[in-house]
Amino acid sequence: MILMAWAILWIPFLAAVAIPVFFLERPKAAGWTATGALFTSFALSIALLAQLGIPAKPVESSVPWILLPGVTVEFGILINGLTLLMLLIVTGVGSLIFLYSQEYMAHDKGTPRYFACLSFFAFSMIGIVLANNFVEMFIFWELVGLSSYLLIGHWFEKPEASEAGKKAFLTTRVGDAGFLLGILLLFGWLQAGGEGTFNFLAIENLLDGIRRAGNGEAAFLLTVAGLLIFLGVMGKSGQFPLHVWLPDAMEGPTPVSALIHAATMVAAGVFLLARLFFLFSVSPFVLAVVAAIGTFTAFFSASIALVQTDIKRILAYSTLSQLGTMVAALGLANPQAGIFHLGTHAFFKALLFLGAGSVIHKLHTQDIRQMSGILRKMPVTGWTFLAGTLALVGIFPFAGFWSKEEILMTAWHQNLLIFSFLLLTVLFTAVYMGRLFAVAFLPPEGGKTESKKKEGDLSWLMKGPLVVLGIFSLLGGILPLKQFVPLEHDFHGPFFVTLLGLLAGTAGFLVTVYLYHFQPKRIRQMAASLGPVTKVLEKKYYVDEVYNALIRHGQDRFARFCDLFEQIVVVEFYVNGTARATRWAGDRLRKLQTGRVQFYVLLFSAGVTLLAYGMILWNR
Repeated sequence: MILMAWAILWIPFLAAVAIPVFFLERPKAAGWTATGALFTSFALSIALLAQLGIPAKPVESSVPWILLPGVTVEFGILINGLTLLMLLIVTGVGSLIFLYSQEYMAHDKGTPRYFACLSFFAFSMIGIVLANNFVEMFIFWELVGLSSYLLIGHWFEKPEASEAGKKAFLTTRVGDAGFLLGILLLFGWLQAGGEGTFNFLAIENLLDGIRRAGNGEAAFLLTVAGLLIFLGVMGKSGQFPLHVWLPDAMEGPTPVSALIHAATMVAAGVFLLARLFFLFSVSPFVLAVVAAIGTFTAFFSASIALVQTDIKRILAYSTLSQLGTMVAALGLANPQAGIFHLGTHAFFKALLFLGAGSVIHKLHTQDIRQMSGILRKMPVTGWTFLAGTLALVGIFPFAGFWSKEEILMTAWHQNLLIFSFLLLTVLFTAVYMGRLFAVAFLPPEGGKTESKKKEGDLSWLMKGPLVVLGIFSLLGGILPLKQFVPLEHDFHGPFFVTLLGLLAGTAGFLVTVYLYHFQPKRIRQMAASLGPVTKVLEKKYYVDEVYNALIRHGQDRFARFCDLFEQIVVVEFYVNGTARATRWAGDRLRKLQTGRVQFYVLLFSAGVTLLAYGMILWNR
């Protein structure tokens, strides 16, 4: 059983190593090696679940790794319900994305490099899921960041892709710095109390005792540590204000976007919140901050998606919004609802990105204004994309309905203001997805399309994953995903709360589709009347401009100040000043070199006299 868990981790790593060694000139073999490795990990994850069930108590295995004074850092695995669910999501959804990539990247000159990085990405994410201590998790956390940098910048010849990779890497480093400081603060406090450890289960047991004792000083330190660690979550899961890297990450290949948004990088932050919920729940203030930032991110990102025209960017802002919803659920003390939505979101968001990839692969454009009639021209892609859309909107009985309903019910119980903003987020989601579907997938008004050609050359390597994910987007809500994350108490509420969420999603979607398809002139008139608002949304609330002014321009001004300081103080004063002083002294001393012996004897006599006089004064 334990060997099986270790194998799930290391098989993708072996594939990542084998591809550049053996298959650098054989792209098809590289693709099948990576895909086969992750499918093997998926099969082993199913076998592990079948053997263990959902364990009542966590199963742990580790080996000594780093010996430090007073503490031993282990390399180990921790298996509980949350671990098993995430393993199934990462390896299962990831395998379908790997399979899809076989055809999508078939003609790319960097295919072996792509699949090597993709396998390393999966290995890093599995490492986060299985880690049983902070040090191990942080190492895999950084490896996920490295992998995303390599994959987002896969087409590094394009300046946009290269810049997007650097932006993702640097932005997430801000959050990761907070994560590291939080780990060190927590460990330092535990070490001072004689209980220094990085192990999750050991820390959880210690915090249970502290919670019962009601130690005020400890509560303050844990609050600070919790906020610092949450910075890491904000970076990886794109929470405001560290969200700016995620939309630009769309410069990478579309399957990479699917993997990042559905099963790996952005899911890592929400997973960390759930894994360390025992730490965050110690402080009500930390949970309040988590809920507030998650709710704001959900609403903020959904509003920006309303005016985007790039199909991948619409989905990217949708991901930010859905991640905010999950984070809000965890901040409202319902990790079960947050992880439930993480699971269903993995199905339909992977489906939507892969569907978008199919459209881009065929039409060679990402602008929805240059698309129309895809539902007729590409029926498999179109209908599966519709399934993913309905799941994202939260229409009954699709997967997203069940998980969103859980979160709305929690918000209704805990905070009506948060409930109101999340309900508006549901409405915005319905509107921007209705707009996307009506503009890109339905024929122009009148029912005629430019071409009735079907998707003849789109292979089943691409269509197969769409169909499988479409089925899970429909039926995923009835899977027992909630059982993997235990909850102390359920949140039940009046039926009208469910009805409000369903009505906001269904009515918002249908009305938007109707208006964009049958009343496009009215839409243009409405957009014109909301000109200033539209401008703000198109500029994404000017967040990038503010960052440029405060950070990039501020950095430039600081650099110019440093340059001026260097020129005036270092170069002119110290370097050139020392040289001028030396030259001046040399010029003066040179005058003493007359070449006359009498003058030298006079100087010598004067020196001896002064020296003797000084010694007399000293001895008095």
